[in-house]
Amino acid sequence: MTISVRRVVAAALLGATLAGCSGGTGPAETRTAASRKPPAPGTSPKAAAPAEPAEPPARPPTMAPGPAGLTPVFERAAGTTDKTVALTFDADMTADQGPRAAAGERFDNPQLIAALRSLKVPSTVFMTGRWAEEYPDQARAIGTDPNFEIANHSYSHHAFKSPCYGLPALDGAAARADVDRAFEAFRTAGARNVVPYFRFPGGCYDDAALRALSTARVTAVQWDVVSGDAFAKDPGPVAQQVLDGVKPGSVVVMHCTRSAAPTTEQAIRRIVPELRARGYRFVKVSELIGR
Repeated sequence: MTISVRRVVAAALLGATLAGCSGGTGPAETRTAASRKPPAPGTSPKAAAPAEPAEPPARPPTMAPGPAGLTPVFERAAGTTDKTVALTFDADMTADQGPRAAAGERFDNPQLIAALRSLKVPSTVFMTGRWAEEYPDQARAIGTDPNFEIANHSYSHHAFKSPCYGLPALDGAAARADVDRAFEAFRTAGARNVVPYFRFPGGCYDDAALRALSTARVTAVQWDVVSGDAFAKDPGPVAQQVLDGVKPGSVVVMHCTRSAAPTTEQAIRRIVPELRARGYRFVKVSELIGR
């Protein structure tokens, strides 16, 4: 074997060894059989076209602005005959309830979230930024689970219109900042399944509130079925009220706060199988708006 032949063989062996040690798992290091073919004669390997980047995830659907550019409001998928229903859960916590949480009051409800997972119910959680800060591990777990999407319920759970059930009120500039602060709290917690929807604390709003949020590019989401789970002691009436009120395209408002809605999980365990028996399919709010 001549010296030049030995050099060719050694180079080939070295190249095979390096290729076998690359071990990468990223898209640039994954090769199909076609991509492993040698380049055509006269073609440099460097001239091959780069892999196309993955398309970014589509932005969840929103509604067009209302009259005079006001934030649009969605209550239910009106006019549909498709038996779909969205169960939504408000994770309420005000900006000044930290001492109560430190004293042992529970504003979370992991048993409810576990029940929704076990029942395979896609759901939308309207979360306050303060809740996400108090329970960052849960916010991240909910916000990375494809079964859920997280929507904005303000940072402070203060009112955007007064009077509103005795809640402290925010003016226009403070209201807009409060929404931004909540989204930032979700990002800090590591939640990814965050949608551009907003629910007014207490459900209270007027044109001034819709105008204050007009630059936030969100859709305000209300409801057409009130569960009555807040402060309820018996899950039976809660379940019955939901079952009596649901129609195709409904949005049901419930709560994910154990101290203020202790019977919600039990009510869900009756509501879900009954509605499925009636032919209903559970969806997230984004699917209803997308229709």
